[in-house]
Amino acid sequence: MTHPLVGKTYKFELGQLKVRFTFDSPSQGSFVVEEGAGLAPDGHAETVKLDLRELREGLYLNSWTEASGATVTHVEDFANATVYSNVTVDGALYNFVGTIKEA
Repeated sequence: MTHPLVGKTYKFELGQLKVRFTFDSPSQGSFVVEEGAGLAPDGHAETVKLDLRELREGLYLNSWTEASGATVTHVEDFANATVYSNVTVDGALYNFVGTIKEA
């Protein structure tokens, strides 16, 4: 059975932080930082190993560690087009709430 997110690209808009994210497989994702809000350089692109878990239909817990050591944990609510994001960069924790749009 094919995972419903695989092959799809979404734009996560978290205030000034804007990221285009593609689900390459259930265990891998690729992203491009469109606007980094001071947390990441604009245009930064990376492929990461995902820990993606479906909590219920349309609701996912998605987390990964980036090459820089930054960690990201999302609760992605596709049914309500809302993303809750916790990001650690250099030991500091940042919390965001934003929108999900299919790109």
